[in-house]
Amino acid sequence: MTIDEWSDLWDPSLAAGLLLAACGASESESSSADNGGELIVSTFALSEDVIKRDILDPFSEANDTEITYEVGNSSERFTKLQNNPNSTIDVIELSQANAATGVADGLFEELDETKVPNLAKLVDGAKDAIATSGAPYTMNSIGIIYNEEAAGMTIDEWSDLWDPSLAGKISIPDITTTFGPAMLHVASDYKGVDITTDAGAAGFEALTELKPNIIKTYSKSSDLANLFQSGEIVAAVVGDFAFPIISEANPDVQFLVPESGTYANFNTLNVVASSDNKEAAYAFINWKLSQELQTTTAASLNEAPTNVEVELDEETARNKTYGDVAQRAKAVDFTFVNENLADWINQWNETLNQ
Repeated sequence: MTIDEWSDLWDPSLAAGLLLAACGASESESSSADNGGELIVSTFALSEDVIKRDILDPFSEANDTEITYEVGNSSERFTKLQNNPNSTIDVIELSQANAATGVADGLFEELDETKVPNLAKLVDGAKDAIATSGAPYTMNSIGIIYNEEAAGMTIDEWSDLWDPSLAGKISIPDITTTFGPAMLHVASDYKGVDITTDAGAAGFEALTELKPNIIKTYSKSSDLANLFQSGEIVAAVVGDFAFPIISEANPDVQFLVPESGTYANFNTLNVVASSDNKEAAYAFINWKLSQELQTTTAASLNEAPTNVEVELDEETARNKTYGDVAQRAKAVDFTFVNENLADWINQWNETLNQ
């Protein structure tokens, strides 16, 4: 998976462009510059009927606000905003990597926490992402998927992946995927070094040590199902969202998140700097972060909540970054990642792909 493909998983049809269908507003009504009760939201193209029912309609009715929304994957919508800094969009939902670029480029308002009180209710990792990426409203994280019988050992910590008995038996995400940068963070942690202090040098040293165990770096997590099925690998580092697909094909595998912690990836919300309706934009973000809504969307949209007050039943919580896992999920600083990614790609190829 590329860095943006996690977002695209929400969008199997990759429906793009402008969808003017929310809350009963006609196109002519939506385009009126004098309509102070209008909110324009840029969001992912997924389950639009559910989004309208569970998110847009309740907000519209409670706030007497007409909502217009455009849909598409994260990259295409972000590129559109970059090319049009005077955009009429009020709120934009993006993958964390795109959001961090937008924050760094000054495309968004600095979030006013007094207008978004639910920011104070986020899990710690989500709070850590606010300054660089905006308001996180859903999250996932990496863990280890493995076949214990085939591995011949119990794996319960990241450091176990460096065990010599796993030579030629594991797979890790490529640096250009959603969780490639997180894998480099894990490697840096293995050496006991804060990655921000040496720009990943210790992490690459650890990956050099791990290389004998790596048979493949993958770009699509769906490829892991075949690798487990063929017996080419016995363990892999993967995002929690991919476990159901892999385990369906390989029921002998299990997924774990080490007690030492994990790294999260968020989808975030931001108020566009050029917005003419910032008050409604703040209110919408606060609604998206609310306990009430996140309890609903955890079930209806399979979104792991970021609000610490959300309580999910066992079935709804399954395979989500939630509860104890969410509390020990650390945020990746994608501003830092984006600044170093070009160099990391070169180092990665020199270290692992030669």
